[in-house]
Amino acid sequence: MTALLLSLSLAQAAELRVITHSSFELPKDLIAGFERQHGARVTIIKAGDAGEMVNKLILTRANPIADVVYGIDNTLIGKARAAGVLDPVQPAMPVVKEALPGAVSTDYGYITLNIDKAWFSAHKKPLPASLEDLARPEWKNLLVIENPATSSTGLGFLLSTIEYMGEDPAFAYWRRLRDNGLKVVKGWSEAYNTEFTRNGGSRPIVLSYASSPAAEVFYSKTALKEAPTGNLLLPGSVFRQIEGAATLKGGREKALAVRFIAFLRSAPVQGAIQTSMWMYPVTEGVTINPVFRFAERPRSHSTPSEERIRKNAPGWVSRFNRTILR
Repeated sequence: MTALLLSLSLAQAAELRVITHSSFELPKDLIAGFERQHGARVTIIKAGDAGEMVNKLILTRANPIADVVYGIDNTLIGKARAAGVLDPVQPAMPVVKEALPGAVSTDYGYITLNIDKAWFSAHKKPLPASLEDLARPEWKNLLVIENPATSSTGLGFLLSTIEYMGEDPAFAYWRRLRDNGLKVVKGWSEAYNTEFTRNGGSRPIVLSYASSPAAEVFYSKTALKEAPTGNLLLPGSVFRQIEGAATLKGGREKALAVRFIAFLRSAPVQGAIQTSMWMYPVTEGVTINPVFRFAERPRSHSTPSEERIRKNAPGWVSRFNRTILR
């Protein structure tokens, strides 16, 4: 009887539609707790990689398919704001140093290159010591990245190379990468879970996150003393990604959306984000999970300012498509 009453209650509750990237994952009991506390029913809409998600929001802005977005980041916030899909005024939250203009920051991490340690050991091949090495014949056909047009991970990497090298030298470099067998795929899942040698693919260098080696240890079926993958923290290869949430213009459940954003900033969610989405928390006082000792945090990064990204990213992505994916 209790289960039946709960089912009827949820059926009659207000529905909060949350659109996210495909990597969104939180423990079900946390979502259920939010539903009980606010008398709501949360529907998660996974819309592909973050770039695809923002494109979908833009295409459906006349009839919004969600009330709140999670996973929009500093590579894409300018595009979303310019398209008018976000409410101009976002809920006030405690200020944190990981700011995201136009949204509420929820977590951050570092986009960078990962290597398959076993592959390099078996092939007795040295690791690249610079980005330029990746364009040399010794490292031909070894790298897979995500498309900057559809993936925030790929876009972050493109932005970091431009910030480090300058626009024209960066695109000259990207042409050398293309001629050296660079593989570009749609999104992170395809790059890491299909093309990476660690998962049966042919590419021992993959564009992923600095926290990915910790995830390998966490999900391993056997206890590991060290991660089977490592970070290739080359100068110019690290982008500091800040993710956030925002209410959507035309959304039906504005008050619930604001409460959900506050929920994402709560200590239980900030703790869970670390081992469900492998990002660092922004809320002060939240303990970093011990498994992150396997995640070497970069000492520096090449991240353009939000204003520079907003003004130039669309043109840079278009140039990438013309010159690299031709």
